Amino acid sequence: MSDTPVLAAEDLVVEFPVPGGVFRAVDGVGFAVGRGRTLAVVGESGCGKSTLARALVRLLTPVSGRILLDGQDIARLPERRLRPLRPKIQMVFQDPYGSLDPRMTAAEIVAEPLRMRGLASRERRAAEAAELIDRVGLPSSALERRPPEFSGGQRQRIGIARALASRPEVLVCDEVTSALDVSVQAQMIELLREIQRETGIAYLFISHNLGVVREISDEVMVMRGGRTVESGPTARVLTAPGHPYTRALRGAALDPSAMRGRKPRAVLAAALAPAEEGAAR
Repeated sequence: MSDTPVLAAEDLVVEFPVPGGVFRAVDGVGFAVGRGRTLAVVGESGCGKSTLARALVRLLTPVSGRILLDGQDIARLPERRLRPLRPKIQMVFQDPYGSLDPRMTAAEIVAEPLRMRGLASRERRAAEAAELIDRVGLPSSALERRPPEFSGGQRQRIGIARALASRPEVLVCDEVTSALDVSVQAQMIELLREIQRETGIAYLFISHNLGVVREISDEVMVMRGGRTVESGPTARVLTAPGHPYTRALRGAALDPSAMRGRKPRAVLAAALAPAEEGAAR
């Protein structure tokens, strides 16, 4: 697939008001993702990954900087002008238990974006929803079931089907595997890969799990304190990181040779302290 960016950010800044001032959650971040490519964004909890994701899909409005979707800056577009562009960039949320309406059937959840896309016929919406449910590996019996009747992995598949209903060019995946066990994580990664091969969709994949990142991404961007501290091809960044923080992240993995999982943040902090001291010297 082409490396021509379908999604790019330039000097992006997101702030929140706090008592006595503002908190800068994303501070001058920039990147580019080509069609059919996957950029992973990694870092410990609180580094700004999810805030970045929400800004990219315009659930938050940046203070400054640009978000280029197919070359068009959407960073501060008013909703009236943004609405026709929203289908191009969709998001799958971290919590498969909280991101789906428990009162709706799977078919209704997936069909809702189809209605927004302009499919007037209920029969056409139902048929396409059934195709999407099948596409993400769920049986036809899932169509009339509601979210509480599904496992976490199945709910995440419904979330992916709902996002795909808009025929997006970019899918922002915010910790989509974090609530799943290892075997279901592997199934989710393979599903996303297959969809990308068939459609050429680009992924921005938010994660703290370096094992998952290694399996799915072409490039990786490492965030700390709202800033990018390192970025580059995944193989290079994970095998020969250049920044002390990236080395600490890798060292905090439970199995450094395979980079699966992470230790608690306290271990990361302990691992990072000596590296920072050395850098300061």
